[in-house]
Amino acid sequence: MSRSGKDERRDNREEMRRDALKEARREMRGDERGESTGRLDQPQEKRASVLPRFSMDSENFGVASEKFARFMGTATFLIWMTLFVAIWLAWNTFMPESAQFDPRALNYTLLTLILSLQASYAAPLILLAQNRQDDRDRVGLERDRARDERNLADTEFLTREVASLRLAMRETATRDFVRSELRSLLEEMEERGMLASPEDDEEEAGGRAERSKNERKPRRKDASGGA
Repeated sequence: MSRSGKDERRDNREEMRRDALKEARREMRGDERGESTGRLDQPQEKRASVLPRFSMDSENFGVASEKFARFMGTATFLIWMTLFVAIWLAWNTFMPESAQFDPRALNYTLLTLILSLQASYAAPLILLAQNRQDDRDRVGLERDRARDERNLADTEFLTREVASLRLAMRETATRDFVRSELRSLLEEMEERGMLASPEDDEEEAGGRAERSKNERKPRRKDASGGA
């Protein structure tokens, strides 16, 4: 039983090896033929493109389209376009048939083709310029909105500061309040006798004047006796 089990394991291993070798050979053959293996663990190789890749700066192309669209909307373009069409029609109408390159008999086919091509290219260029202008307007509106939000926040902050200053000013003492408090304090001190009243000040001043007079009189008498 043990030998038969070992033989079966060996056979299974050999079959697995054979299957792996077959799959590897298939993948190698597919790579040589240029066929995709279909495996997700292997990156696909870039294939060489038949058509040449044309790279263009979108910003420069957009600027050129805007310039062209603006030029088409000017009076200069209309005048030059009118002169071009008038000269074309006059040449192919009045010149001899041998000199005409777009004869009248064919209803000016070449001129019609040129004008239709111009219109077919002018419309997308104008739309491109308009889209770029819309993008700039959108950016400008976003900046204006952000600036308005900042101004609103600053205004609200200043309003709160002014309100707090008003509340603080209400608690501070005014000049009239200080005067009234000082007046009431002086009256209270006069009532308690801690401060002389104006009448007492006048009496004291009169007494001082009389004392000075009495002191001066004896000195005059002494001066006369000595003489």
